[in-house]
Amino acid sequence: MTNVTDAGIVADTGTRAPNQHANLGWALVLISIAQLMVVLDGTIVNIALPYIKADLGFSQANLPWVVTGYALAFGGLLLLGGRLGDLYGRRKIFVIGLSIFAVASLLGGLATSPALLLSARGLQGLGAALASPAALALITTTFPAGPARNRAFAVYAAMSGAGAAVGLILGGWLTGSSLDLFGTTVDGWRLTLLINTPIGLIAAALAPKFLAESESHPGELDVPGALTATFGLLGVVYGLSRAATHGWSDVWTLSTLIAGAVLLVAFGFIESRAKHPLLPFRVFLNRTRAASFMAMMLLPAAMFAMFYFLSQYIQNVMGYTPLQAGLAFLPFSAGIIVAAGISSNLVARIDPRFLAGTGTLMAAVALFGFSRIPFDSTVPLANTQASYVTDILPFIILMSLGMGATFVPVTLTAVHHLRSEDSGIGSGVLNTMQQVGGALGLAILATVATHQFNSSSKELGAAAAQSGTQLNPATFGNQIFAAGATDAFLIGSIMALAASLTIWVFLNVKHAELATDGPEVAPIPG
Repeated sequence: MTNVTDAGIVADTGTRAPNQHANLGWALVLISIAQLMVVLDGTIVNIALPYIKADLGFSQANLPWVVTGYALAFGGLLLLGGRLGDLYGRRKIFVIGLSIFAVASLLGGLATSPALLLSARGLQGLGAALASPAALALITTTFPAGPARNRAFAVYAAMSGAGAAVGLILGGWLTGSSLDLFGTTVDGWRLTLLINTPIGLIAAALAPKFLAESESHPGELDVPGALTATFGLLGVVYGLSRAATHGWSDVWTLSTLIAGAVLLVAFGFIESRAKHPLLPFRVFLNRTRAASFMAMMLLPAAMFAMFYFLSQYIQNVMGYTPLQAGLAFLPFSAGIIVAAGISSNLVARIDPRFLAGTGTLMAAVALFGFSRIPFDSTVPLANTQASYVTDILPFIILMSLGMGATFVPVTLTAVHHLRSEDSGIGSGVLNTMQQVGGALGLAILATVATHQFNSSSKELGAAAAQSGTQLNPATFGNQIFAAGATDAFLIGSIMALAASLTIWVFLNVKHAELATDGPEVAPIPG
């Protein structure tokens, strides 16, 4: 006997495995809300950045760390979070992660200095790193393979993809408002963090009611692997970020890049010899899975940078209010949800390669479109601005459709045929690629943009001095920002093309195979 649950998932109400939860619909709602919360927090502060900078006294060079710090802690600790879920129970780690995230959000909302805010953002990343892989693994172990799991993954992928845009919309609304609490006015940017506290605590309290605990698996925690992976990634991202302001010959830039690379090499050495590795290399032996991981690293690298630069361009250059800037990204949320729903239905009939390959090509075209945003580079400078309707909106829609078409098949192929004891770490690797890719992508593209900022500033300054022209500071700042942002979008387009090439060449699983379950007994040919 079957029954359609709240989420439209068909569940067996007659005979059910002991570990399968009766409330599949509510379980999916809870997991999706938690995933949406941790994903949107990567972008919710983007629109608030000018206000955070003014209120807490951030320098322009350190401001990107409000975004990158969260993504880096999230991505750097995801492998640890996935492994903890495998060892000690995914529901337990899910609840702990949500609780840490909620408390860290409270601390961030009350921060009075850059150091306190960045520390809170790092702690948020830790909580997200525990909760997110557990959430994905709970879907894998709760929903049966086939249409039910495909629909569940579609909802999860939509939350993962739309979360970034929802964060911008919600961030814009909250940043443009304020709250009077017991006679004290709470600034809007603080609300972007404080809103997570009640949601996280409520979700953590409801988890034991709607989520069944997974089996725990014997093993040891790979602490050396966790430390070398996390600090190695931190060194590389910090070095790339510092290069944007201090150059590649700077001692600290070179030192942190080298130290980060050495630690990552050490991580690989440790994992190859550990009895219970944090990252079992066997999860990469399947070519399709490895391609999924690589694509999920390259595409978010471009998407994170798109949100970072476009949200500032819309506010600083086009003059949108925070709320208007948030609403400008509303089509992205709608598009990715629609595309994810269509993709979840097509993935049962079309091979993932064609869906994800087409989606990544669409994203590459969209980023190239953003790179064509107009600006003036001649003296005297005109206050050239893009048109939202013709220069931005079409590519926001195209980007959303491409991401929606990509996330569902790539998520399915990344965790397909994983061993039961590896489902947590497999989902951890997938999320790690997304968050680390975003942090690395933002660091790289911010370096590219900053180089162009500086180059354009010198060239325009020299031209103005030679002609005796007095440049308007606001116009000058707007045009050099646009010049740097377009360079970043162009490199992002190349990253998306690389993701597409990876998918077309290496993602060879057939759609019929996604309806099967259990670990593979032999490598997939090809």
